[in-house]
Amino acid sequence: MSEKPLSCVLLADRHHGLTEGVRGLLETAFGSVVMVADQASLLDGAGRLQPDVAVVDLSLAGDSGLGWLRAVRERCPGLKVIVLSVHDEQAVRQAAMQAGADAFVLKRSIATDLLPAVEQVRGGPPLRASDGLASPTGK
Repeated sequence: MSEKPLSCVLLADRHHGLTEGVRGLLETAFGSVVMVADQASLLDGAGRLQPDVAVVDLSLAGDSGLGWLRAVRERCPGLKVIVLSVHDEQAVRQAAMQAGADAFVLKRSIATDLLPAVEQVRGGPPLRASDGLASPTGK
């Protein structure tokens, strides 16, 4: 990890058990992790806290698609957004990246791929190719 500390990471997921685990992982590297469980709280927190990175479950808004991602982009254009998902279909990854995600991490690969994804979106080395990690360029 680089020496530059994150002031804040916004973690958004409806599944409390998973969120606690991801928070624990992020707290090993960063000082402040704010957790939210719905789209309204994500948008409010992003606007109010101005975090460096948001780690967001793809299905945060249920079946309403990626509207939350577009709304976050409008409210905080400089925010780096990492999408988490259980879906590893290429079409799902492409949809998230086209909607404005900076990285895509499979939930099954969080332990190995989330912190490298955070480093990459912060301007670190390019993401390595793996089955759980996607960058905007698809590498």
